[in-house]
Amino acid sequence: MEIAPGVFVSDTGTSEWEFDPEVDGDVHVLASVEGFDAGMSRFTTALDPVTYTPPKRETLLVIEGSATVQIAGGPSLELKPGVIASIPAGAETTWHITPPFKEFWVIA
Repeated sequence: MEIAPGVFVSDTGTSEWEFDPEVDGDVHVLASVEGFDAGMSRFTTALDPVTYTPPKRETLLVIEGSATVQIAGGPSLELKPGVIASIPAGAETTWHITPPFKEFWVIA
C-alpha cells in the first residue's frame, strides 16, 4: 500500500491477496515502480509443480513452509523459512511447494 509518494508499507499478515494464474497461487504486490516489483506469494493448498521463468532477477526470502526449486541446467534449491535466494532472469525453474508456503520477493 502506497502511504505517500514512493513510500510503501504492508505486513506479512495482510488480507489483500489476489490470485495469479501465472504461478497458480496468491500474490500481494507491495510495490511496482520503475522496473522494480516487490511483494509476497503464498500457496495454501497442495498443487502440481509450478514452472516459472523470472523476467528479471528474483531475490526471495521464505517466510513459511518449504519448497524445492529445480533450475534447468543448474542446481536445486532447498527453501525453508529464513532462506534467502536469488535467481537470474530467464532461468527456467520448477517449484515443488509444500504448503502452506509464503515468500517475500523482489524482482528487479
